[in-house]
Amino acid sequence: MEKEVYSLCFMCSVRCPIKVLVKDGQVQWIEGNPHVPGMEGSLCPRGAAGISLLYDRERLQSPLIREGARGEGKWRKASWNEALDYVGEKLNGIMDEYGPQSVVFGERANLASPISKTFMKAIGSPNYFSHDALCKGSVNTACRSLFGYTDAQVGIDYKNTRHIVLYGRNIFEAISVKEVNNLMDALSAGAKMTYIDPRVSITATKANRYWMIRPGTDLALNYALMHVILDQRLYDAAYVERWVHGLSELQDFVRPYTPEWAEQETGIPASEIEALAREVSKVKPAVIFHYGYRGAHHEYEVYLRRSILMLNALMGSVEAKGGIFFKKGPGALGKKPALKLNEQVALPKIEAIRFDKVGTPDFPLPDPAHGVPQILAHAISQEDPYPIKAMIVNRLDPLKSIPDSNGLKKAMEKLDLIVTIDVNYSDIAWYSDVILPESTYLERTDCVQQANGLKPQMFLRKQAVAPRYDTREAAIIMKQIAERIGLGHHFPYETMDELVDWQLAPTGFTQKDFDAKGFVAYGKDQIFWDRKDGIQFKTPSGKIEFKSSLLENVGFSSFPAYKPAPELSDNRFRLTVGRVALHTHVSTQNNPYLNELFPENVLWINSGRAKALGIQKDDMVEVASSCGSGAIKAFVTDLIHPDAVFMVHGFGHEAKLSTRTYNKGLSDSVLQENITDRVGGSPALHDTFVTVKRVQ
Repeated sequence: MEKEVYSLCFMCSVRCPIKVLVKDGQVQWIEGNPHVPGMEGSLCPRGAAGISLLYDRERLQSPLIREGARGEGKWRKASWNEALDYVGEKLNGIMDEYGPQSVVFGERANLASPISKTFMKAIGSPNYFSHDALCKGSVNTACRSLFGYTDAQVGIDYKNTRHIVLYGRNIFEAISVKEVNNLMDALSAGAKMTYIDPRVSITATKANRYWMIRPGTDLALNYALMHVILDQRLYDAAYVERWVHGLSELQDFVRPYTPEWAEQETGIPASEIEALAREVSKVKPAVIFHYGYRGAHHEYEVYLRRSILMLNALMGSVEAKGGIFFKKGPGALGKKPALKLNEQVALPKIEAIRFDKVGTPDFPLPDPAHGVPQILAHAISQEDPYPIKAMIVNRLDPLKSIPDSNGLKKAMEKLDLIVTIDVNYSDIAWYSDVILPESTYLERTDCVQQANGLKPQMFLRKQAVAPRYDTREAAIIMKQIAERIGLGHHFPYETMDELVDWQLAPTGFTQKDFDAKGFVAYGKDQIFWDRKDGIQFKTPSGKIEFKSSLLENVGFSSFPAYKPAPELSDNRFRLTVGRVALHTHVSTQNNPYLNELFPENVLWINSGRAKALGIQKDDMVEVASSCGSGAIKAFVTDLIHPDAVFMVHGFGHEAKLSTRTYNKGLSDSVLQENITDRVGGSPALHDTFVTVKRVQ
């Protein structure tokens, strides 16, 4: 018996719409949803490897309770009742002794995140955090400082752009299939692409203009671009006059930052900086200065992201075809969105401050919806602001995602309970007390995806096949833990179908409406606001705030002076990290298909610098920072700036039962110092300096 099931991929966080071919209860094929413009059957390598995840014998297959020491790898198989009872009993004891704020919950944001947030609110803890903060917390703050909207409420019109400028946004290896296809359509229609990165990535090879910028100097480049645009009046004057607050202050600020000054800092010729400014101005407002996805490079990250967004505003490309826009929900059409449990259920008011002190003078601006997770080790080890004794993680590996994993691992010794909900043996699972296995995305129905945009829609991840092993959905697992601690009444469902039906109730749609195409649309036409008088900024001024009330009300400058990047010599380099099309962060390295194609990472190092250090291709080198070290193969190349070294994120796994990736390559989180953008909230992943030497 054959059937086609429309669903959503979850091999990464993009959630591409997919069509799954099932025969006799087995998944035969996965492809992009042909009914979704921009997908039309396309799928990235990770999406295609979803079958391999489903049938992988090394994925988690049943609940496990630790028997040996943490990290020793000694487990015993448990029933769901035993494992859940164990977790419930431990949580009750911890909360009785230390209070509910002693529990933290971290996850990679997903469709069931409202369930996780409901759980934490129900127990009375403020300590929910997500991977979004580690990736783009400062982008979030930058967007709110200018527009009043979070980055998640901003979209990009790739298909209609005439020029896109990318700052290390390696979009052709990221990969969001729809975005890439739409951008390729634009390039085929004559659009230009400028790519700026210390390393020649795949995206760099597709660009019309590539600049190998000196690492850590992007803000200098942007100040110079603003100087040219304002000095030569290349901006959209009518738009800026109507919608920008603080233009004169910006003009005064960037006056000293000339292209000639920027050339000395960035290595990019002044004439080329001027040429880019003039070139983009000719096609405005269909211009995109891409504000990035991972905005977690430097201590000043929020200001780099603000400068990129300001360039969009100067081009008049905010809420413009071919530029960036604000996502519209069903309310724009007088209709209702799907319900979210955490916004509907009556929950107790939480009095305690967060473990990371977001919302206090320590961190007044980062979004409390995601937090500042890199403060976790300090909060646990110093019991500041109070003891943390239990940690639950869902599809997130703090040991591979938070800088200075050795420091976090040491802090975790003070935890009385670590619980991991996951599909694979992650490193945090390896150090947990209880592992609760989640069904893969092909084995479960999930919460509704409210897909706001130019045309608001909803998508539904539908179960394609029955679970192969003794696994459950995260939303069910959280409900069943809540039942063990007397809070099950906050979760008014027994099955995922009941939960989805409850979510859909006010929308006018039912689950059957998704069967034909995998999604439903609220309307047919794109919604752009009127650029003359109809743009709805959520700032106090009602405008794009170059001079930001969000920043200045808590004592931060809107226009900070540029700080020069340090000079590097001998065997000292700036560590940079990134990704490839074949892997998602830290979660796919053990996938049989993907591991065969990309089994371990290497260290990119400039040919000239390598020669001076006596390093040749494939030599083993030791990379060391102030907080860790490790060995990795060298990849000697001219395709990286002499000041930088680079490695792909997500390797060096310690979980021995993930045999394909165990001890392969080097973990960047071992090397990275725990440095934070105190204004925006992101970690500064590229502000670690390392030494490199050949292993004798």
